[in-house]
Amino acid sequence: MEKVDKRRRREGKTDYSRRIKLLKSESSRIVFRKTNRYLIAQYVKSKEAKDNIEFGFDSKTLLNYGWPEKAAGSLKSVPAAYLLGMLIGKKITDKKNIPIIDVGMLKTVHKSRIYAFIKGLIDSGIKIKSKDGIFPDEKRIRGEHLKTKIPFEEIKSKVTK
Repeated sequence: MEKVDKRRRREGKTDYSRRIKLLKSESSRIVFRKTNRYLIAQYVKSKEAKDNIEFGFDSKTLLNYGWPEKAAGSLKSVPAAYLLGMLIGKKITDKKNIPIIDVGMLKTVHKSRIYAFIKGLIDSGIKIKSKDGIFPDEKRIRGEHLKTKIPFEEIKSKVTK
């Protein structure tokens, strides 16, 4: 009789071997997820295989910081990922304890939203080891490639307060 994988593994939602390693490390982690319309970031602490979400933000929160309503369709863009990283990085009080970045089953492509999010975390003061050349260009982070221009510097100044 052939063994059948667990349902969440078959659906491509959970990598159980990676999750066990994360839980055994007992480190806090920052979870980054992408939906069809938004980006989600959460600060999670695990104890005895139980996840406790300390706080979290989604990119919809950027509308409160001055993101233009007419550009709401671009809330999962590279600038939104960077600003979301800055936002969650400013909220983390324990800057000495290096969290693990948990991207789940997302593919990690250099210069993508995931790395823009990590750059936002680094720029907010969290010490994360990284290589050179994996982050998006400054023009992409500022949103110069978008059709609808966003007031990036204005939003960034509000997020960093």
